[in-house]
Amino acid sequence: MKNLKRNIAIVCGGDSSEHDVSLRSAQGLYSFFDKERYNVYLVDVKGMDWHVNLHDGTTAPIDRNDFSFQENGKLVMFDYAYITIHGTPGENGIMQGYFELIHLPYSTSGVLVEAMTFDKFVLNNYLRGFGISVAESLLIRKGYEELVSDDEIEEKIGMPCFVKPAADGSSFGVSKVKNKDQLAPAIRKAMMESDDVMVESFLEGTEITVGCYKTKEKSVIFPITEVVTKNEFFDYDAKYNGQVEEITPARIPEETAERARKLTSYIYDILHCNGIIRIDYIISKDQKISMLEINTTPGMTATSFIPQQVRAAGLDIKDVLTDIVENQFV
Repeated sequence: MKNLKRNIAIVCGGDSSEHDVSLRSAQGLYSFFDKERYNVYLVDVKGMDWHVNLHDGTTAPIDRNDFSFQENGKLVMFDYAYITIHGTPGENGIMQGYFELIHLPYSTSGVLVEAMTFDKFVLNNYLRGFGISVAESLLIRKGYEELVSDDEIEEKIGMPCFVKPAADGSSFGVSKVKNKDQLAPAIRKAMMESDDVMVESFLEGTEITVGCYKTKEKSVIFPITEVVTKNEFFDYDAKYNGQVEEITPARIPEETAERARKLTSYIYDILHCNGIIRIDYIISKDQKISMLEINTTPGMTATSFIPQQVRAAGLDIKDVLTDIVENQFV
């Protein structure tokens, strides 16, 4: 009897400012997946509108009771969900909780890890307890702004500093602040994206990013990418509008590269991650490696970091995705 193909949902969209970025990642993933092995569908989630894009160009609503849909009068059930929503609800544990409830395997880490990695302030303070170097930071909550004064920020964090949403991605709402007068407008801007705002010390050095995934059989650390931008920082335009130079492998000493690889593997294990993650770091002049953030649903367009690193490693991304899916069924 012929083996049946698994039905794969590439879950994209979401409710954050990154909705359209997610759709681009979904198209990338769709092009990468092995169609000989899997039936692949795009599922667009936005608010209460969940629908699957059918291969004839039409759409069908998703039944949220079991994440199924009807195609040509037949019920289609998914075997696996590959989540590529950047931001809520796919990167903060909400979608993962839903898939746990209906017992559908998915591509990312679990509920707690997703919630924690989405909140940069919580993550930094958690990992600091494991000896990971991170920037100094303060948290400002909406409605409680007066609890942290501009003078306190300048004294504890220093200038320049970054003001960013504590729970968001893609550099929306992020400002580099060079003096106290710029703090209030920067905090207001960040609060348009998140109720919690993190003020973080500026770390000077070389920015790198390292991709990683593990299965029951293997641990794969991709070649390291160096991120160079003439912008004030690696902002949205640098990420998505080409205002950046991405150099793989990074121009760093091999000893430093090896420490970055080991650190990435260590953090993956601390958090019990699943699927592909990407960790951003700053390397100071004395070669100290400090973690900036962890991306558990990294961009997957053809020009995104992970596909670049996969190519640099001499791997086929089709095989990488198959590894990740099949690891759930071993």
